[in-house]
Amino acid sequence: METIDDLGQYTFPALLNNSVKKFGDRPALTYALKDEEPITYNKMAENALNFSKQLFALGLKKESKIALYGIGCPAWGTAYFGIVNRGMISVPLLPDFSSAEVKSILDHCQVNALIVDETLYKKLSDIQENLPPIVISLNNFSVIKAPVPVPSEDEIKKIELPEINIEEDSIASIIYTSGTTGRSKGVVLTHKNLVWTAIQGQYTHRINKLDRVLSFLPISHVYEFTIGFLMQILNGACIYYLAKPPVVSSLLPAFAKVKPTIILSVPLVMEKIYKNKVLPTFEKNRFVKFLYSIPMFRRILNRVAGKSLKKTFGGHLQFFGIGGAKVDPKVERFMKEAKFPYAIGYGLTETSPLLASSGVRITKPGTIGVIVPGVDLQIANPNEEGVGEVVAKAPNVMVGYYKDDALTKAAFTTEEDSCGPGYFKTGDLGVIKNWHRVPRLSLKGRSKNMILSASGENIYPEDIEFILNQHPLVAESLVVEDDNGLVALLQMDEEKLEEEAKRRLSLSELKDDLQEKATAKKEEIQDKLAYQKEVIMNEIKFFVNKQVNKTSKIDRIETIKQFEKTASQKIKRYLYDLRSKVTKR
Repeated sequence: METIDDLGQYTFPALLNNSVKKFGDRPALTYALKDEEPITYNKMAENALNFSKQLFALGLKKESKIALYGIGCPAWGTAYFGIVNRGMISVPLLPDFSSAEVKSILDHCQVNALIVDETLYKKLSDIQENLPPIVISLNNFSVIKAPVPVPSEDEIKKIELPEINIEEDSIASIIYTSGTTGRSKGVVLTHKNLVWTAIQGQYTHRINKLDRVLSFLPISHVYEFTIGFLMQILNGACIYYLAKPPVVSSLLPAFAKVKPTIILSVPLVMEKIYKNKVLPTFEKNRFVKFLYSIPMFRRILNRVAGKSLKKTFGGHLQFFGIGGAKVDPKVERFMKEAKFPYAIGYGLTETSPLLASSGVRITKPGTIGVIVPGVDLQIANPNEEGVGEVVAKAPNVMVGYYKDDALTKAAFTTEEDSCGPGYFKTGDLGVIKNWHRVPRLSLKGRSKNMILSASGENIYPEDIEFILNQHPLVAESLVVEDDNGLVALLQMDEEKLEEEAKRRLSLSELKDDLQEKATAKKEEIQDKLAYQKEVIMNEIKFFVNKQVNKTSKIDRIETIKQFEKTASQKIKRYLYDLRSKVTKR
């Protein structure tokens, strides 16, 4: 475990120097599915220094802002250190940002240079005139355009960089979030914000130089960057980048080859595995389904499934970190009973991101976990049940929002709040209760998402969504208001829905008729299928309404083909507000 005593100060140069000193010849960065020798810590530091020299030769200096637009790869981390180790500011861009979003950020942040993956560069063809004066390929660090002569590799290596002073409160990154509320904000994070979080994260899980990390989340997201990159580099682990979409066809061979000990994920990945792979195994016949309904036998069956699941992940998994959104309680119960090595983390981009977490051995379904040492976490203005807004004061809380003093001021508590001034307001509703004499945080939903019923009752849509998502035909859900009440927007598992509708029609009995009157029967069957699907929608409405209180009952259901999401796979709620302008609050 590396501490501030090893680094000397909370800065990126101090962190990298310590890692090179202790793990210089160890493998640091590579690809999961390419037959390439990993880049060692010594080589990563050398490449980062040469990149610093290249930026310097192109006229970039301390506090210049450099955008990084690419997928997770060895060059991304190398470029990041090359930027921040010279006091320049990194502006990571999510790979799924559109050209319009990229243009908006480049303009707002007044970026001086862009480092871009060549595949993503093609997406920017319509905003070429809006790109900064310097553009560099992330693939090989070749200069795509520059206003000055481009030095050769030999010339770059000979450059002597002037000494600069980097303080702990120097800005390291401005991270633009793609949030669920619609407004993209530039979160200003310092060297200390990020390095402090990487060090404190070791209280959740200890990493060592023999760890192998399979990385497939966007590295430009602060969750993957701080925990999946920086915390690993701090401790000499080797990071393997998938560099492909995380689908079964790429993940399975990566698991088999890398045999990862550490994986970071979002809840959706395990929720899909549970719903599409685990549950169908236990529901394939009535006897097994009956056994699975009995807690004692369910635990035994889950334990068997857990052993098989760990083999699927390569057989060496020690830490499966989950963050970015709340986990479905049934899925978490499965992981706990299966003895699957999962851990839970909570935080925001504005908190670099960790505020509370549960390590593999101390997870408790339904709760987030213990507060990270050094974080002052409180519940502001709690109601009679102890539920209020989660607020935090800690060394990892952001400086503020870039060029937005009003928004920054609004993000912190004042003297009027029960906790006093200066706490960052997370926007999450939560409660802190002791478990085995240790305070643990549980979340109740987003304060902005909370719906106030006509009778004055608080409705937490996330709680209703958890119930909806447990229905085997529902892939994802979102509960919103319209002018008349609550509406459930459902993204169905179309394949399962079609199968269930056909099963109810007993199509096998109609084979002979189909051969006689093919066209007429096909139209008739399509009508009957549509009818059965409508019946199923009403059943889902009944399914949820019998499990919620009277103020949380769904008035109607609509289907959505595909929800639009953020990088952490949270649905962009602001896109699905069904209230009229008159009723919006």
